[in-house]
Amino acid sequence: MNLLALPAFTDNYLWMLHDARQAVVVDPGQAEPVLQALAERGLQLQAILVTHHHADHVGGVNALRLATGARVYGPARERIPEPFTPLSQGQGVSVLGLDFQVLDVPGHTAGHIAYYCADLDGAPLLFCGDTLFSGGCGRLFEGTPAQMQASLDQLAALPDDTRVCCTHEYTLSNLKFARAVEPGNAELLHYSSRCEALRAQGQPTLPSRMALERAINPFLRTRVPAVAAAAAGFAPSTDTRDAVAVLAALREWKNGFQ
Repeated sequence: MNLLALPAFTDNYLWMLHDARQAVVVDPGQAEPVLQALAERGLQLQAILVTHHHADHVGGVNALRLATGARVYGPARERIPEPFTPLSQGQGVSVLGLDFQVLDVPGHTAGHIAYYCADLDGAPLLFCGDTLFSGGCGRLFEGTPAQMQASLDQLAALPDDTRVCCTHEYTLSNLKFARAVEPGNAELLHYSSRCEALRAQGQPTLPSRMALERAINPFLRTRVPAVAAAAAGFAPSTDTRDAVAVLAALREWKNGFQ
């Protein structure tokens, strides 16, 4: 199975899986990069998986459906271009012979979902939309800090070798913030250097791995004393024993971080 990160807009990735005959694409905010990839490789689009309703994730859905006849799957509690198959926690979808488990991960939007495959060529795979980024998490446009904490806890519990397919190339800016939170985190410093080298070569920093994210991502480390103390340094009223309060402070700090 082949995994491709198709660049779109200024910093989006449209993830495509294909078996050299058929393909599935995730969060196609633009149709053109997908149609080009299909044509170049002689692929037929079987399915479209959508994680949430934002325009940069659904803008190409109708054009792709019309061009290919692909079936669309998306979150049951969000408005996705019709017709689509609505999905929520506990349900699954099978595409390209692969079984994806649906996870409810609200926070960035109210009905955001993720798609998790326990075994793709020997390792798990996660399409997490804008809930989890490498070194960061999505802004809380519709959800609460408590929802985002629960969503990130659910994702962080996935196996160490889970490939984390985020939908934006935000890694370098996220890691700059992460270093402000945990300047003494040696693994974070090493990962930052590696990602800077990749971007200098025009290469994506993604997919990441869940074990790595647990080690370097402050939003997955809200119960780590050094992270909680840093959050309280930004917002002194933060209860450092409360992971949700720590996440709320970190997210507010990150929103204005330069």
